[in-house]
Amino acid sequence: MPPQGLMEDPLLYRMAFMAVFMPLAGFSVLALFGDAIKREGKADGAGLLACVTVLISFALSAGSVFRLYGLLADHEGLRFSQPYLGFEWIDVAGFRVPFNLLLDPLSAVMILVVTGVGSLIHIYSLGYMHEDEDRVRYFSYMNLFTFFMLLLVLGGSLPLMFVGWEGVGLCSYLLIGFWFKKKSASDAGNKAFIVNRVGDAGLILGMILAFHALGTLDLVDIASNIGAKPGEALGELGLLTTIALLLFVGACGKSAQIPLHIWLPDAMEGPTPVSALIHAATMVTAGVYLVARLAPLYERSATAMTVVAVVGAATALMAATIALVQTDIKRVLAYSTVSQLGYMFLACGVGAFGVAIFHLFTHAFFKALLFLGSGSVIHALGGEQDLRRMGGLRAKIPWTFGTFLVGTLAIAGIPFLSGFFSKDAILAAAYEGHRPVLFGVGLFTALLTAFYMSRLLFLAFFGSFRGGHEVEHHVHESPWSMLGPLVLLAAGSVGAGYIAIPQLVQPAFRLSVSHQAHPAWLPYLATLGALVGIAAAYYLYVLYTALPARIGASFAWLRRLFEAKWGFDDAFEWFARRVVVDASERVLWKRVDDGGIDAAVNGSGALVASLARSVRLVQTGLVRGYALVILGGAVALFAYLLWMPR
Repeated sequence: MPPQGLMEDPLLYRMAFMAVFMPLAGFSVLALFGDAIKREGKADGAGLLACVTVLISFALSAGSVFRLYGLLADHEGLRFSQPYLGFEWIDVAGFRVPFNLLLDPLSAVMILVVTGVGSLIHIYSLGYMHEDEDRVRYFSYMNLFTFFMLLLVLGGSLPLMFVGWEGVGLCSYLLIGFWFKKKSASDAGNKAFIVNRVGDAGLILGMILAFHALGTLDLVDIASNIGAKPGEALGELGLLTTIALLLFVGACGKSAQIPLHIWLPDAMEGPTPVSALIHAATMVTAGVYLVARLAPLYERSATAMTVVAVVGAATALMAATIALVQTDIKRVLAYSTVSQLGYMFLACGVGAFGVAIFHLFTHAFFKALLFLGSGSVIHALGGEQDLRRMGGLRAKIPWTFGTFLVGTLAIAGIPFLSGFFSKDAILAAAYEGHRPVLFGVGLFTALLTAFYMSRLLFLAFFGSFRGGHEVEHHVHESPWSMLGPLVLLAAGSVGAGYIAIPQLVQPAFRLSVSHQAHPAWLPYLATLGALVGIAAAYYLYVLYTALPARIGASFAWLRRLFEAKWGFDDAFEWFARRVVVDASERVLWKRVDDGGIDAAVNGSGALVASLARSVRLVQTGLVRGYALVILGGAVALFAYLLWMPR
């Protein structure tokens, strides 16, 4: 008889627990002994320790995943009804939350991404951060982030997932503002932290309402209990829709969707490996993971699904247009990340949750490759990030160019590379879901993606060098501690698309999905769009380099709109200054604090002082007067006792 839950294989969860806590062990050592390590001049050893702990975590994750799929193959009826119970965590007045891990096909893919790509980024950091004096602190933060991210994706309940959710937010703040002496970095860290708190407010409210409606916050129980609830039609704002939308607010904050996307481009102030780990491959995908994990909930609300799809498509298109005019190499990739996350939410919104995870998986490889490749370019140019001061680098740093080319072609959706398969699946899902507008937006966004990524490639690696002779003289290829991860990620960018992720993770969603055949013409249309984008970029930025300025002048209003980031940053700036700051000053400070609280306190003091001034008049200082008063009091008391009725 097949087992009904994974508690019958404790070795599986022992490995999973060890995989989670290995990075925490590395952080603990570096945090406790970091100062001593720096004094001994062994900061490189700290980096090696951080890398080893994450590599061990990857090995344990891979072992647990192989064992999981072995169990699934041996027992076709295996269910995930009993996540491994580690220990009792919260048990208050009937509210019970154990510390449990849920390892199923969905979380299995996620932990491989977190530890696998994370290991390569840790190794890359050995070379990239070699000259930084605070690299011990850097590697301790990176280890801590990996721990919290693993806790997020393996947590068996919403509260436990929320611990990891807030933990990666904390680490994001610490790593974005790692160079805190630079004001722009400090401001970017604050911005990320504050914007994410807005999303977290929605997540907390959604959790509270979910417990009220379903009586549980356990992820497996939520998936089971939701089946007893009637579905809610489009336009119906029922209980399930409200829960789904509130949780989606949290997802929008963490995964940088409209209107809470404004923090991610500024987060490029952190070290480049941080951008690759946190803002490309792992943390920003947490919102997509949350929606996919709660697929049974979202599937019951047509309104929530539509909102997810529309917000995702709108974010994908908006971020792609902004990327067209960016001149900082990392900011182009930052807006590309926002756009690709929108693609993932578009897939979730049309019911293709497995396809969304598929694109998350492929995106982790080629976007980490592109970020680390940009770091190699910046390293070669001594810190230069402006594309206008690059050019002609393909002959000077050939390994960086070759791997960057693979990443660019993958994200553009060129056939036989990973991005082609996952993007094609998303477009097919939108088409099959009878969403022609969303399909059109997705297809046009794919064309824009190919264009702006090819623009970046041509500006950085083609033409003549525009950065000056002094910089050109010092251009050099990165060390193999940086190039090795680039080569491995390039291999992943080629091969990741051949893994049938949608079919592998589908059982975790507990949804019966009928897979239709994709239209035969769709791959050709998607490929044509990618080739048009690449050809247009080559025409404008290699053959006729004067044309972009002339086109920009002809469409100055559109260029200004894109450069202003569609006004979102200005709108938030206005809201922060006029509503938060000015309203706080005029209402909370002047009226409530000064006019209310302070007035009450000061008025009480003034009343007591006034009474004191009146009472002190009777204090004459004459003993005869005091004696007369005492005598009068005694006579009055005596008279009262005599004449008191009996």
